[in-house]
Amino acid sequence: MSADLHFDFDRYPYLTQGLPGLEGRIRTEPADFQVTEVPAYTPSGEGEHFYFLLEKQGLTTRAVFEFLRDELRINEASIGVAGLKDKHALTRQWFSVPLRAAERLDGLEKLPGVRILETGVHGNKLRVGHLRGNRFRILIRTDTPPDIGNVRTVLERLERHGVPNYYGPQRFGIGGRNPLRGYELVTTGKGRGNPWLKRFLIGSLQSLLFNDWLAERLRAGIFDRVIQGDVAKKHDTGGEFVVRDPEAENPRAQRFEISATGPLYGKKYREAEGEARALEERILARYGLKREQFAARKGDRRWIRFPLQEWALEPAPEGLWVSFFLPKGAYATTVLREVMKRNPEEEVDEAEEIEA
Repeated sequence: MSADLHFDFDRYPYLTQGLPGLEGRIRTEPADFQVTEVPAYTPSGEGEHFYFLLEKQGLTTRAVFEFLRDELRINEASIGVAGLKDKHALTRQWFSVPLRAAERLDGLEKLPGVRILETGVHGNKLRVGHLRGNRFRILIRTDTPPDIGNVRTVLERLERHGVPNYYGPQRFGIGGRNPLRGYELVTTGKGRGNPWLKRFLIGSLQSLLFNDWLAERLRAGIFDRVIQGDVAKKHDTGGEFVVRDPEAENPRAQRFEISATGPLYGKKYREAEGEARALEERILARYGLKREQFAARKGDRRWIRFPLQEWALEPAPEGLWVSFFLPKGAYATTVLREVMKRNPEEEVDEAEEIEA
């Protein structure tokens, strides 16, 4: 293995490389970074599960779980959540508990920094992935008045071409070391930890390989295009197909109807062919890896890009508020790094990330 398996966002190119970045700081205070879940569905009004939208600040999702379990005596297996949210932010996310336990939620007033904003009743427990995406409102603090026109140009380009769907620092653990631990598992079959932890570490290696693949497409000028043998995916239905005639399919890519997908190597996923497969093989060869070494993982395909929607800019005395909606699985970091032309520092809580 000659290549570096530590995650380093600085080695990946920007889509808006030619545009200057906004000098500034994020997360000076938790309320500077606001995240609101957009659910996949709303409570129906009937059922055995009580849904509540919780606003929290300075707490991980896991901390709320533990409070519900330990202080309010709600069985952890019966608690539902659609996704994890950051500690160093002001977040609003949905939880579910059995309807019979709803009256115990008055005890949440003992937990600092939380309040219930909405409630409802539904027929099923909330599960991971039961969300459409997240709305972000982020303050970039600046020492001088920001160049709003330049930021608008960056966001317009991202809206037109799509945001590179890199995995962000949260995926790779403290110091970006998780891919190296995953590499040891797939090449030797040995490693400490429970089966869940091992799957997570291999997943971190999968994510690094995907990022490398995406970066190669950007450098080659084929980020918002498809090539022969690509496994493309339809943005409206999620349907996958192998590209046989790039010339015929690329107008659809330019209209953001379809996009190429990159590999998360495993035992069961749709494999690229021809020219596209050769590119994927080069990424594996960089680290002396083979597809068969990922047989412990199911495998999947991931979009190369995602749409930037509902974005807005709001000047403030402290700097500039940037707002946007992202689909589930996308990282706000990938938008911010295009705006700021640097990689915003993320505080990675290793325990929280292992739980992810």
